[in-house]
Amino acid sequence: MGGHPLVRRICVFCGSSTGRDPVYAEQAAALGKLLADRGIGLVYGGASVGIMGVVADAALAAGGEVIGVIPQHLKRVEIAHAGLTELHVTADMHERKAKMAELSDGFLALPGGAGTLEELAEIWTWAQLGLHAKPLGLVDVAGYYRPLREFADHMVTEGFLRQEHRDLLFVDADPAALLDAFARYEAPDVAKWIK
Repeated sequence: MGGHPLVRRICVFCGSSTGRDPVYAEQAAALGKLLADRGIGLVYGGASVGIMGVVADAALAAGGEVIGVIPQHLKRVEIAHAGLTELHVTADMHERKAKMAELSDGFLALPGGAGTLEELAEIWTWAQLGLHAKPLGLVDVAGYYRPLREFADHMVTEGFLRQEHRDLLFVDADPAALLDAFARYEAPDVAKWIK
């Protein structure tokens, strides 16, 4: 099944570690292969280590396009991937995130740490503010994002997040289901401010 013509590349936010459970790396590899099989390019943080390296290697092995974006100061720490279709080196983290967003038609988050959460929060906020109209989803591997889903629901209950902004965030354990939802996605006409 092919992707929506508007979903040519997906940005994947993910960890520079592989995590405690091998299922995280297994699912990252499955996502990389799935993207390549569907003819969807991967945009990611440019590293060869952790979940980042796994998703990139799997997409490359399946013949996919893989574009890395890494800030100069992390080229050595995260060990920039040498075998990518393209590698963009940015001046800093802000430029990295802006470049990743510019190159992508949608966003997925695999398990990761504070950096993954920060990237996710920023792109979700940009959607809420109407700065982009691209779909955003969590690949909920082994229930990893359950606490975040519950917290997002709590934000709605407590009046800090509107339901339509909560609903901007797709969540599924199956990345194929997320890509299918992305292919049908039409950004809602939502206003940020709670009245």
